[in-house]
Amino acid sequence: MAHSGISVLLEGSNFSRLMGGLWTSVWIAVVSLLIGLVLGTVLGLLRTMKNRLIRFVLWLYLEFFRIVPTIVLLFLVYYILPRQFKIDLPATWMAVLAFALWVAAEFSDIVRGALESVPKHQRESGLALGLSSCQLFRYVLLPQAFQLELPATINLATRVIKTTSLLMTISIMDVINVGQQIIEANNQTHPTGVFWVYGLIFILYFVVDYPLSLWAKRLTAKQNY
Repeated sequence: MAHSGISVLLEGSNFSRLMGGLWTSVWIAVVSLLIGLVLGTVLGLLRTMKNRLIRFVLWLYLEFFRIVPTIVLLFLVYYILPRQFKIDLPATWMAVLAFALWVAAEFSDIVRGALESVPKHQRESGLALGLSSCQLFRYVLLPQAFQLELPATINLATRVIKTTSLLMTISIMDVINVGQQIIEANNQTHPTGVFWVYGLIFILYFVVDYPLSLWAKRLTAKQNY
């Protein structure tokens, strides 16, 4: 047991370090989602406006974040922004910035699609009752759009959590980076430790993501029913 592969997880503080790395991944994902969802809601509302210039600019914003790989975004905010704009923030918060801007772009399209999916007669009924544009959005469109966009929002959350595996590329001690360090430090004494370390990381991501994925599927099935 002393030199078996699984024992590498139990030696010293290896297991607690992996849990700490998982916590880093999760809190970055959660904070990024909170910021991105708020900003994305505003951008999504703007994308429903009739102003073609605003819609075009926001479409370019969305396409930029869809085309550019997430790892490139991380490099841009971690290496380029600090040098060009003298931004002095920890790597974790630079990662939050990159993920939040990406989430905002993706969520803006979800919000736009949900708002445009609300039946037209709902808009007409609200206007007939004398509701202003703000009241129409607040009391009629947004509540219905929320139900429509929830499954896609949950799926976006699972994507963000999985994408945090790229954090190691900018030297953040996420669960992948911690696992890699443990493997390298124990490669001679525990050559099969790589299987157990990455196996545990797989389980941890599965435990975090699968309930969200299952929830999204159930909501989608309920809507279709």
